[in-house]
Amino acid sequence: MIYPNTKKKEFKSTYFNTVINDPYQWLEDDNSKETALWVDKQNQTTAKYLSQIPYRKAIKQRLETLWNYEKVSAPFTRGEYTYFTKNNGLQNQSVIYRKKDNKTSVFLDPNTFSKDGTTSLGALSFTKDGTLLAYSISEGGSDWRKIIVINTNNTTKKLDVIENVKFSNIAWFKNEGFYYSSYDKPQGSELSDKTDSHKVYYHKLGTAQKDDILIFGGIESQKHRYINASVTDDNAYLIITARVSTSGNKLFIKDLSKPETEFKNLLNHTDSDSYVIENQGDTLFIVTNLNAPNKKVITVNASKPTPEYWKDFIQETQHVLNVTTGGDYFFANYMVNAVSQVKQFNYNGELVKTIELPGLGTASGFSGRKIDKTLYYTFTNYKTAPSTFKLDTQTGETALYWSPKIDYNNNNYISKQLFYTSKDGTKIPMIITHKKGIEYNGKNPTILYGYGGFNVSLTPSFSVTNLVWMEQGGILAVPNLRGGGEYGKAWHDAGIQLKKQNVFDDFIAAAEFLINNQYTSSNYLALRGGSNGGLLVGATITQQPKLAKVALPAVGVLDMLRYHKFTAGAGWAYDYGTADQSEVMFKYLKAYSPVHNVKANTAYPATLITTGDHDDRVVPAHSFKFAAQLQDKQAGNNPTLIRIETNAGHGAGTPVSKTIEQYADLFSFTLFNMEFKSLPHTY
Repeated sequence: MIYPNTKKKEFKSTYFNTVINDPYQWLEDDNSKETALWVDKQNQTTAKYLSQIPYRKAIKQRLETLWNYEKVSAPFTRGEYTYFTKNNGLQNQSVIYRKKDNKTSVFLDPNTFSKDGTTSLGALSFTKDGTLLAYSISEGGSDWRKIIVINTNNTTKKLDVIENVKFSNIAWFKNEGFYYSSYDKPQGSELSDKTDSHKVYYHKLGTAQKDDILIFGGIESQKHRYINASVTDDNAYLIITARVSTSGNKLFIKDLSKPETEFKNLLNHTDSDSYVIENQGDTLFIVTNLNAPNKKVITVNASKPTPEYWKDFIQETQHVLNVTTGGDYFFANYMVNAVSQVKQFNYNGELVKTIELPGLGTASGFSGRKIDKTLYYTFTNYKTAPSTFKLDTQTGETALYWSPKIDYNNNNYISKQLFYTSKDGTKIPMIITHKKGIEYNGKNPTILYGYGGFNVSLTPSFSVTNLVWMEQGGILAVPNLRGGGEYGKAWHDAGIQLKKQNVFDDFIAAAEFLINNQYTSSNYLALRGGSNGGLLVGATITQQPKLAKVALPAVGVLDMLRYHKFTAGAGWAYDYGTADQSEVMFKYLKAYSPVHNVKANTAYPATLITTGDHDDRVVPAHSFKFAAQLQDKQAGNNPTLIRIETNAGHGAGTPVSKTIEQYADLFSFTLFNMEFKSLPHTY
């Protein structure tokens, strides 16, 4: 491979008397012409390489064929209308429809927001009577949003527009206005400069944004990186959750009937994740993992809301709990070895029934208003496309509401969970899915997908892209690594900071298990992960370069010494720690930081790095610098390429057309570098 020349410049930083040279730090400047030229040349190199793969077009066509099925969401009622989303198949963005008196019409079509489909719809927030809607949009994949307010009887007239909003929900107070969160817009690059002081504002309908009232944050004693505001359904209380990092929050409450009163502090520390899920008058229902690593629900009176007054409502069990409300009930969704089990409770905390699910997999939904007698939930697993079921909250009966029509038979596939042993003896679950009848002969193309961080749980879910992979005789293997949330706070904390190596060891052990048991071999193994999972892939190939044939790190956190200097990156310190906090932490991060551990004269896997030029969550400079290091030091013939999507961000809202193109490139690159001259199975 002949790569574009990447200049080396001297950028030196000192950490605890250790000098680190960062020769590609200039790529962090996303406003420079030099960076833009580098991006263009890299994309040209990658496009030229991919164009030689004979079956790339066939994979893309198969993706389009399978993706082209109608997708319909569960309905919900606001005011006189019932709303739902639908995608006809290959529409870049799903369309919002509404129905009244058996007449259905398009309500909001995000495909009209931009010509190329890169402007996407974010949050939808209706007033209780359904007459007003505030919705947010993202342009080019950025986390920065605009909030647009409309009367639901006139969708074309914008009543108010709020700009420069980031990491925010929209919380209406009656029909008078709403609360939202944002940061001050950076003076430099809005896509990479640090944003670490979140603020909550109140916007009164019909007034200018400059007159919005600062409600919380903005002073040193209230400085937090992530602040969320919500209003209880009865408009009685304003709830504030305030975080310094992605884990742990303080909790505040304000009586909205007495606007002159101050916020009450329910929790004045960040030792737990706690949030108010419901209220009944002045009784608050709070989901918490304070002294309950797997979470529980407690009740407390709003007049005396601090932990010494908390009473258990739904007790902690050995399984991780997620709770929703609807139909005048609570629904406790337990994760049992990453598989859903759902129990229904009444407002006295009594178990009503266990919901009978269609099988082993992931069930989500079970939420609505108190007055809703019918709720909806979605069920899926790795071989079953997501179907929507309706639930009668009084009888507990469920019935199929909608299922997709996809050109495949899930009975032709097998999905099984097994447990393997990691380096330190810890048992790790992994789900393996593939077509029936394949032989475990060490020659099956296999994607090992992982995440392992931020309390995120990888539960079984269907994807057309995975189906296309498995049609080729491919295996999909997904382990539930430490650092995730599958077994509660203890599982998460076992993979953070000075224990982060556990996550990489779990992933490496998963690969070794697959190889030792002849599911695949190193020559047919690809490692894949995004964001924190991109770090996982980067760290794995720099520690074990011979483990896999292909590496696919997407939008990865790859420079562990500088990640906290961009956008909201400092908020990830709970999981990672920072190079500034101590010499021990600096040395630990440096020891696994992918950008700093690429070694000369080493043969690394065939690598296709993917990122987006508008990614302001994990800035693309991480991927740029990692690509430059690999291209400079790669030995052998394996290609090291980077694919930089334009007008795209961290992933949310990516148009269907761009997603299909990306997966066609990923799968064809993977098979081509496993030395498949033609597709293993023709379509």
